This record gives sequence, C-alpha cells and structure tokens, in this order.
Amino acid sequence: MKKLIYLLVAGFLIASCAESKTVTVTVTNSTSSDRMNEMVEVAMNEVASKLKLADTAQIVVLDADGQQVSYQITYDEKIIFQVSVKGNGTAAYTIQSGTPDVFNVKACGKYYPERLDDVAWENDLVAFRTYGPALQAKGEQAFGYDVWTKRDTTDPVVEARYAMELNPETLAKIDSLTKTNPEAAKELRAATSYHVDHGNGLDCYKVGPTLGGGTAALMVGDTIIYPYCYRTQEILDNGPLRFAVKLVYNPLTVKGDASVVETRVITLDSGSHMNKTVVSYSNLKESISVAVGIVLHEPNGEVLANAQKGYITYVDPTDNINNNNGKIFVGAAFPANVKEAKSVLFSAKEKEQRGGADGHVLAISDYIPGSDYTYYWGAAWSKANIKDAAQWNEYVANFTVKIRNPLTVTIK
Repeated sequence: MKKLIYLLVAGFLIASCAESKTVTVTVTNSTSSDRMNEMVEVAMNEVASKLKLADTAQIVVLDADGQQVSYQITYDEKIIFQVSVKGNGTAAYTIQSGTPDVFNVKACGKYYPERLDDVAWENDLVAFRTYGPALQAKGEQAFGYDVWTKRDTTDPVVEARYAMELNPETLAKIDSLTKTNPEAAKELRAATSYHVDHGNGLDCYKVGPTLGGGTAALMVGDTIIYPYCYRTQEILDNGPLRFAVKLVYNPLTVKGDASVVETRVITLDSGSHMNKTVVSYSNLKESISVAVGIVLHEPNGEVLANAQKGYITYVDPTDNINNNNGKIFVGAAFPANVKEAKSVLFSAKEKEQRGGADGHVLAISDYIPGSDYTYYWGAAWSKANIKDAAQWNEYVANFTVKIRNPLTVTIK
C-alpha cells in the first residue's frame, strides 16, 4: 500500500513538473536605440516540443513582471508578440502552458466583394486597401495601394466605414433624393461617405492609375510595367496582432513574354505604420529592375529619396482642395541595398494618362528570377500621431535601421 502511495505521489510530482515547464525567450538588441513594442517571432513547433504540448494546448506569454503579453499564432506556425528592449540590451519573456487573457484585435482585414472586390486592412494606427478583379472588369485603372487615415481610436474602423458607405437603403434614398432634392442628396452622401471624416479618419488619398502608396512594379529601361488589380486573394492571418494576405496577379507581358505572374504577400503588424511585402515573379528569364513607387501630386512636393540609407518618403497634400484633411506622409523602406532612388516626373501626355498626377518617387533595385523581393511601405497622418515631415522622415529612417538590424531571438 505504501509503495502504491509512493508511486502515486511520484507520478503527481512528475506531472506537476512537466506542467510547470517553461520556455525562456531572450531578445537581444544590437543597436544603441531602444526598440519599443517591436514584433518578434518564435517557431511554434520548437516551443511545443520543449513544453511537451499537444497541438491544441493553450499557451501564455509573460513579460519579466509575469504579466501576460498578447500573442498570435500565425498561418506559418509562428508565435508572434511585441517586445521592448533597451539599446544594446536584452529582455527575457516566458512561454508556458496556460489560459490566455482575451486581448483586443489590433490588426485585421477583409475581402469586400460588395465594393468591387476590394481587400482592405488596418491596425491600430492606419488602414490600407488594394483593388480587385471586379474593378478591373469595369475598366477602371487602379494599380496602386490606397491609404485610409485613422485618428482618436485604436479600434478597427474599416468594416464600419464600408457598411456606412454601401448601405443599400441609404444608397436608394440618395438616388431618390437626387431626382427631387439634389442638395439633400448631397448632404446625405456626405453624412455617410468614408471620404468625409466622421471622427476617426477618412479616405482622402488619391491613387488613380499610378503606383499609389508604395506598389512595386517591374521596369524595362525607364518604362514601368504597371500591375493591374489582383486576380485572386487569400487572407492568411487576421488578428489580433497581424494581418496577412496573399495576392496573385494576372500574367504580365515582360519583354514580349506574356507569362510572367506576380505574387505578393502583404503583412501588417500592430503598432507599425509599415506593411511588409514579399514579391515574387514566376517565369522571368533574366534579371530585371523592380521599382517601388509613391505617386506625386505636386511637381515640387516634399520628397526624400536616399538610396544609400534605403528609404523614400513623400508628403502628400491629400485630395481635399481646401486642405482641411491635413497631410498624408507616405514612405517605403528597404532591408537590402537600393540601386537608385529618385523623383521622376511625367510628361504632359503621361500626366493626362495618370489622372493628373505629377510623377513618382521611385526606389529601384534589381530582381533576380526565382527570388523573393522584400520591402516595407506605409503611411501616417498629420491629424494623428505623426505631425510633420521631419517626424515622419525620422520614423522611416529609424525603421530602416531596425529592419537592417533585426532583433536576435533565442529560446531555451
């Protein structure tokens, strides 16, 4: 009997030890600047192996004070969470089995077939969209990314904006009023349009037939091969900390070859103004230039193009002629070397073809067939947390340093 009790107690102690086992994640910052609320990734399979967890087991991530940290398990089986590490310092986090708290959604998105196949996404700072096949079928040219501003909230706003903009009853009423009371119709449209700021931001960025807010495109000589709207979309991650979507495009014609297919994976994390985008082109036969472009809406606008340091920025005047909508700051950053960064203005004829835009600021690199081309692009708004061009340029410059000097993550 005593032997049986001893075995039961021993088994309980062994089980308790197994259940209390933890994984320590050490994050090292090799730069002199503090890295605050930056996303890191840990392989889920490695953590599960060390913790002896079943696939369905729940985990918690704890900071040095033992407080739970919001995390997400991504489509490619990574645990992601935000860390803060002092300059030239380290920080330790713990992963163990447990029941996670409920954390707010900070990054999410959706496919909107009701709005001509838009895909729109956001985080706690800013929102974006790209255009789909239904828009292309109408003949409207929209090659680039759109920027939607946000202010005075960290909650998701995009779905509510679409619902307000596309409400069938409201649209029917506007249509009816247009025939009897045009002024009332105009007022109702303004009261329900996402092109008007109703307290948390709006869509006041003009894309047109350009590269918009940071789209990549192949170049032959000085000629941009504009990508059209995506052909297929697949949302890979949808919060709470990361949104990711895979877009596949119709074949492009490159140097007479009409079989080149572009694939993009766009990722937006909580707390960042910048999307990570990984681009690949199948069936290319030789190396070619790839350019990331930001549309210019002024011939002498405020542009910063620094190939050596690896970023470009532009201060966009927005599409409001009364300038009541502030300024939109747009930028792109590159983890690898950039061959050339410059502003290129359109000829008078091309300006007409590009909806009146004045040109692009371009960052040009080489694309090697079979490789992935990775870069970052994004935006901020003068009515939100970044107030002027100097602050935005500093943000993008610092962001570039970070992606070129990533945090080191080790687990044991």
